[in-house]
Amino acid sequence: MSSTLLDVRNLQVYFPIRRGLMRKTTGYVHAVEDVSFTVGQREVFALVGESGCGKSTTGTAILRLIEPTGGEVFFRGEKLSQLSEEEMRLKRRDMQLIFQNPYASLNPRMNVWQLLSEPLKTHFHLSQAETREKVEEMLRLIGMTPDQLFRYPHQFSGGQKQRISIARALITHPSFVVADEPVSALDVSIQAQILNLIMELQQEMELSLVFISHDLNVVRHISNAVGVMYLGSLMEKGSTQEVYSHPVHPYTQALLSAVPSHDPLHKSDHVILQGDVPNPAHPPEGCPFHTRCPRCSGICCTEKPELKPVGEDHYVACHLPS
Repeated sequence: MSSTLLDVRNLQVYFPIRRGLMRKTTGYVHAVEDVSFTVGQREVFALVGESGCGKSTTGTAILRLIEPTGGEVFFRGEKLSQLSEEEMRLKRRDMQLIFQNPYASLNPRMNVWQLLSEPLKTHFHLSQAETREKVEEMLRLIGMTPDQLFRYPHQFSGGQKQRISIARALITHPSFVVADEPVSALDVSIQAQILNLIMELQQEMELSLVFISHDLNVVRHISNAVGVMYLGSLMEKGSTQEVYSHPVHPYTQALLSAVPSHDPLHKSDHVILQGDVPNPAHPPEGCPFHTRCPRCSGICCTEKPELKPVGEDHYVACHLPS
């Protein structure tokens, strides 16, 4: 069992709803609600769920790119909320983010040299020659060549842009990275190449990852542990093998039943969820999933379930687990 690198405890993120001429706060969007999990050294923890469930908000709140409303995040045992802006800036040398869309995250006015050397200039005191050496080394790691150093983002394909985005995140040699749906903006033919690159670099650089995705096949392939989110809350979490082999929460079962199989003879009983996802500005009382749950009973409508163990390294938030 690897030692804990990241410890997220009861994380909450609410966004104020402001209306009127005076921009008065009239309510809050409950984007992340009481989320807790740990990530060990050299482990990959995946967050999965439908679009809008709070996965990306969780990732950015961990890094304090947005400030959490409540809860705590510990990195190597250090409470991040107690750090000043300058201390947090220095800490980000060791904590990085791979953005979802390289078309938007790369500055079109900066060439590859500027994009990759800027983090080194921010966090280290290196000579020009040392900076050039590290940039060229990182280019080789991502499968690109030094003769591409002075090209601009518009001169690259989508897959190459994402390789540059990955290189920018990893050039400071962090120990922890949030990968926010890093292949969802790419063509299907390129996704496997980028995923393999991320996996190779994760092993080679001994990285810990929070990998955010809605593609359950990708998550099965890349992660050690998984957390299933719905309406800002964790419904189920555990080792990837355990959750995929024995899903307990009805929402997890519905998600997994919808995963396409590569076997044409495989027949799956698809679980069709009724209704729509509730408005996070007005979340339902009790279990967040009870308005769509086929097993809903009285207690589900009034009392929110806590994550409880249902096996070794397997937890579920459900009053009526199957």
